[in-house]
Amino acid sequence: MARFWVCAAGAGLFLAFLLLHSRFCGSPVLRNFAFKISWRTEKILYRLDVGWPKYSEYFTGTTFCVAVDSLNGLVYVAQRGDNIPKVLVFTEDGFFLRSWNYTVDTPHGIFAASTLHEQSVWITDVGSGSYGHTVKKYNSFGDLVQILGTPGKKGTGLNPLQFDNPAELYVEDTGDIYIVDGDGGLNNRLIKLSQDFMILWLRGENGTGPAKFNIPHSVTVDSAGRVWVADRGNKRIQVFDKDTGEWLGAWNNCFTEEGPSSVRFTPDGQYLIVAQLNLSRLSILAAPPVGSIGDCSVISTIQLADQVLPHLLEVDRKTGAIYVAEIGAKQVQKYAPLNSYVSSFGS
Repeated sequence: MARFWVCAAGAGLFLAFLLLHSRFCGSPVLRNFAFKISWRTEKILYRLDVGWPKYSEYFTGTTFCVAVDSLNGLVYVAQRGDNIPKVLVFTEDGFFLRSWNYTVDTPHGIFAASTLHEQSVWITDVGSGSYGHTVKKYNSFGDLVQILGTPGKKGTGLNPLQFDNPAELYVEDTGDIYIVDGDGGLNNRLIKLSQDFMILWLRGENGTGPAKFNIPHSVTVDSAGRVWVADRGNKRIQVFDKDTGEWLGAWNNCFTEEGPSSVRFTPDGQYLIVAQLNLSRLSILAAPPVGSIGDCSVISTIQLADQVLPHLLEVDRKTGAIYVAEIGAKQVQKYAPLNSYVSSFGS
C-alpha cells in the first residue's frame, strides 16, 4: 500500500493536511493511500497546489519531464505512450491550452528557452525511431525548427554530432546549450554548444573519478557561472566552470541512499532543488557561496507518496513554483512557495 509522508511543523500544517484530505475523500485513488504523520521539525518552504492542473485527465501517458516558459506563463509537459499527444501545454494557472505530437518519439527531457522575440521548446528524444537519439528545437505550437544529432542513429561522434539517449539540456539566455548525454547509453558526457551549435567544450566519460559520469541525468547553471550535473549513477552532483569546463568539485554526502535525478535552482539562487527518483523525494539544498563548493546541506525535504517516482522537475524563474514530472503517478504536480519565502525573491 502506498504511503504519503507529511512533514509537519505544527498544528497549522496538520490542519491543512486534514483539509486537503477532506477535499479528496471521495477520490477512489486517494482512498487507497495510507497517510502517516511525521512530527520531525523542518523548515517548510513549499505547499502542494492541489488545484494544478484544473483537470488531470489530460495526462494520458507516462509524464517524464516538464518545462516552464516563465516569460509567457506557459508549462509544457512531455509524456510517453502509444497514440497519445506527446506534448501538453498548460497555463501556469493550470488551464489546458493545446497539445502536439509531431516528430516526437520518446521524450526524456524538455526545456523552454523563450525570449522577447522567440518562444522555443527543446526536447531530448531517446526513441529508437527515425527521430530518436536527438535534441530537437520546436516553437510553442510544435513546429520542428532544429535537430541536433543524427536522427535515428546513436553514436559517440562529434563531427557529425551524435547522441545516445540524451537525458536533458539547459539553455542559457545567451543561447549557449548544455547537454547531458546520456541516460544509460554509450556516452557519459557533458557538452556545451554555442548558440550556433558549435562545440565549445566537452567533459566526461564513463567512470567514478572527477569529471567522469555514470548516467549524467540532469544539468543546470547558476548565476555564478557554475554548471551543476546530476551524476545519478555515481550518487553525486558534479560542478564545472561554465566558461572553461574546469571541474570545480562534487557533492556526494547528501546522496548515500540514491543519486539525484534532477537539479534546478530557485530564482534567488539560494537553494538547489533536487529530485530522487526511487525515494520519491524532493530535497531543498543550500546553494554554496561564490568561490566555494563545500559540502551538501539539506534545508528541507518534500516526501512524496511511495512509487510516485519524480523523474525531472522545473522551477518557474518568476514565481519560484516547482513543477514535478512523476513517472510512477503519471502526473505533474505543482508546489508553490510559501508567502514568506516568495517575498525574498524580490529582496
